[in-house]
Amino acid sequence: MMHGVLLRRVAFAVLLAAVTLGAVTHRGSLDVAALEAQIGNLGALAPLGFMAIYALATVLFVPGIVLSLIGGALFGPFWGTLYNLLGASLGATLAFLAARYIASDWVARKSAGRLKQLITGVEAEGWRFVALTRLVPLFPFNLLNYALGLTRIRFGHYVLATLTCMAPGAAAYTWLGYAGREAAAGSSSALNYGLYGLALLALAVR
Repeated sequence: MMHGVLLRRVAFAVLLAAVTLGAVTHRGSLDVAALEAQIGNLGALAPLGFMAIYALATVLFVPGIVLSLIGGALFGPFWGTLYNLLGASLGATLAFLAARYIASDWVARKSAGRLKQLITGVEAEGWRFVALTRLVPLFPFNLLNYALGLTRIRFGHYVLATLTCMAPGAAAYTWLGYAGREAAAGSSSALNYGLYGLALLALAVR
């Protein structure tokens, strides 16, 4: 039993170290123009590459809004929403697992007094509290992913609530990113796409 726990911790530590090393090595890739160019050069693998970069950014506390806008610009409103949502959810899941198995002390220090409130809410409401925090920005998104790993919520409930309740926000920022691309191309439909994105954003945070 103890060997199994130790092996899991070592595996997650190696994964986290690899992710961090990759981020440091390719830190210049977080430049928006360079990032768009690199993803565009991946061809058929562009969606997988984009989702991997999104997940990496989420784990390393990089704001996801910029990546969501890029996703909309590169892949359009439908596929962009899907890739944004999957990338963000994968990153949120990796952060959750890292906190649960290898970085609990660090997360507790970073969360400070808000952690007790978060744990109390999760203990009382379970996945419903997770859904609320995904829909309403009561807690910083990137830190929330780690902090929730310290609660007793079931892994499956966390993933499902995260994937479902982040969808409206993902769609909103994707539409805004697509509208930006259309505006840059001089499309007369750009304003309409922007209004769709703003409407979705309003629904997501109401």
